[in-house]
Amino acid sequence: MFNPEIFTLGVEEEFQIVDPQSRELKSHIQQILDEGKIILAERVKAEMHQSVVELGTDICRNVDDARSQVTRLRTDLAKLAIRQNLRIAAAGTHPFSHWKDQKITSHPRYQNIIDDFQQVARANLIFGLHVHVGVDSRETAIHIMNAARYFLPHIFALSTNSPFWIGRNTGFKSYRSKVFDRFPRTGIPDFFMSLSEYDNYVNLLIKTNCIDDAKKIWWDIRVHPYFHTLEYRVCDIPMRVDETICLTALIQAITAKLYKLIKQNLGFRLYRRALIAENKWRAARYGIHGKLIDFGKQEEVEFKKLADELLDFIDDVVDDLKCRDEAHYLKKILEMGTGADRQLEVFNQSSDLKNVVDYIIEETHIGLDLK
Repeated sequence: MFNPEIFTLGVEEEFQIVDPQSRELKSHIQQILDEGKIILAERVKAEMHQSVVELGTDICRNVDDARSQVTRLRTDLAKLAIRQNLRIAAAGTHPFSHWKDQKITSHPRYQNIIDDFQQVARANLIFGLHVHVGVDSRETAIHIMNAARYFLPHIFALSTNSPFWIGRNTGFKSYRSKVFDRFPRTGIPDFFMSLSEYDNYVNLLIKTNCIDDAKKIWWDIRVHPYFHTLEYRVCDIPMRVDETICLTALIQAITAKLYKLIKQNLGFRLYRRALIAENKWRAARYGIHGKLIDFGKQEEVEFKKLADELLDFIDDVVDDLKCRDEAHYLKKILEMGTGADRQLEVFNQSSDLKNVVDYIIEETHIGLDLK
């Protein structure tokens, strides 16, 4: 038995700021921040592009608390935007706005990134979901990270919500991931034998001026350099609160299950980064409609079967975590399609990307009380 209170949560969502008339992105973050700091305190912050706004919860005791905080933050931000004749939209990329038209936030951190990465940074106009799960030991967190890498493509596939880029259907269910791949220190991390091996890696990068601190390691999962958390960074931001909470519940449950196995001196088979990256590629391309590789069986398996296996894997922890219903919302995502599937359906019906933007905005506001 483990203590479910260990696995606290933090949820960060990155939203698009959209002009409801043109449906273009709007570089309007400062006006949002000026009013938002009063209402949202430190839970709202700017990102590198001024058309991006990030919301982050306080530490959440459980998934129910996370739902309450995510819903309240989205609601407050949506109201702020509406008052300024703007809208927020939750998708991994904007369907047609061009990165070259977006203003960069004036801040030394972002200026340094632009100086280092040039056009790669300027073109990084993407929107993600980050979920933190509390882990009581950094050593244990490293071992959980090693095993949890296997499940990243599964979680990612459920989040895919970025089929369009600069007005084109990319053929990917998550083009956001392809844009972010251009950055260094992204994607699936390597396996680390111990915390000391990981710390030595970080210290070498700092010593050789590759990074100034571990926050510039942007892997799909990382041991957070300042918080006692594992941070999952692989997901596109999904449209609906329910989808965000489902992904949060699955991530928490995977972490808790792997923790439980480690504490019982049981292991989960570890695979090479190169193999897991094959599954991530498939998830980016096909979302939930493709096949992933079962490396143990050495065969391709329909994603929907793997989704059932994932629910079976976490079945003995979801009741302790009180997140069974939220985790099983996975079945609803399989039924209605991911955000990418739904965006493409709207486009196929209308051939108009402005209609897609309207749909994203509508979905982003489901479950919010805007009265």
